[in-house]
Amino acid sequence: MTNMDVIATELPGVLLIEPRVFGDERGFFFESWNARVFEQAGIGARLVQDNHSLSRRGILRGLHYQIEKPQGKLIRTVSGEIFDVAVDIRGSSPTFGRWTGQRLSAENKRMLWIPPGFAHGFLALTEAAEVLYKVSDYWAQQYERTIIWNDPDIGIDWPFEGVPALSPRDAQGARLKDAQVFP
Repeated sequence: MTNMDVIATELPGVLLIEPRVFGDERGFFFESWNARVFEQAGIGARLVQDNHSLSRRGILRGLHYQIEKPQGKLIRTVSGEIFDVAVDIRGSSPTFGRWTGQRLSAENKRMLWIPPGFAHGFLALTEAAEVLYKVSDYWAQQYERTIIWNDPDIGIDWPFEGVPALSPRDAQGARLKDAQVFP
């Protein structure tokens, strides 16, 4: 890959992407999406929707997924920093129930590719964090599911003391053992 380094994580298919950033006294430039380059890296998803969120420090969003019309997600942070998490919820996977977490920030410009079959969530680590993510299928509220952020069977080591701020839906997430998962 010429303009990006793709790094495998401990979960097959979840990839950390480090773009090559070209900078000078005027600022910087990098490719955040190039279909040809991503396809060469094994990411052949057709991305159909861009989402943009703003969260303040201590906000945790997730762990979300769509049981039908599952979404692959390409996540990056354009302001601030987040701890981004993917959890394998493919019942037949040898890594079922395992998670990986990556710090994504405006400064490091890293991106995370999370393919369909994973739950996704993130925690805002800075005063404000703006996150952009492209998805491979459209949002379908009727298929949306949530796994609770602190499920002891998953054991995510969130870099946060206390209880994060959650939406009512996220606070009512299911435990993995009770959740509807992928085959």
